[in-house]
Amino acid sequence: MKKLNLKMTATVIVCGAFLFSSCVGSFGLHSRLSSWNQSIGNKFVNELVFLACNIIPVYGVCYLADALVINSIEFWSGSNPMASIGDVKQIKGENGNYLVETIENGYTITKEGENISMQLIYDQEQSSWNVVSDGDSTELLQINHDGTAQMRLPNGEAMNVTLDAQGVAMAYQAITANTYYAAK
Repeated sequence: MKKLNLKMTATVIVCGAFLFSSCVGSFGLHSRLSSWNQSIGNKFVNELVFLACNIIPVYGVCYLADALVINSIEFWSGSNPMASIGDVKQIKGENGNYLVETIENGYTITKEGENISMQLIYDQEQSSWNVVSDGDSTELLQINHDGTAQMRLPNGEAMNVTLDAQGVAMAYQAITANTYYAAK
């Protein structure tokens, strides 16, 4: 009987090691709980709710659910089941404030106080990001399988860049140079 328990324990540990290896996910459920806790009132109310959620192990259960279930799903499927679809964030830009809403396959960006909006949509079949405005879709970036991306410059030319810091710097320089000359 002891050998059976020892074998069962060893089997569970080995299976767990393979199932949960390198599964450091985003901890979306725990993050949402923490964000909610920080937004409900002043620091004293937040602290009382935090203590209550630790006495009644709400934080512990959320963390355990994230570690064992949600992050494993995220690791194996590549998508987070706690994705923030419908979340809206306010971003301050050079020309005003923008509202960015997360949608299923990208983002909707609206200029605050105006009826100007556009969408950034990811096309999984083409591995590309597209901008959609007034019903017109334009491909911005196509991700290649060799670790590079082909991007469209404001003048319509295509440019291949690597998906690293150097590639981003090259793309930034090309876009700003193109925008400067287009403005002249």
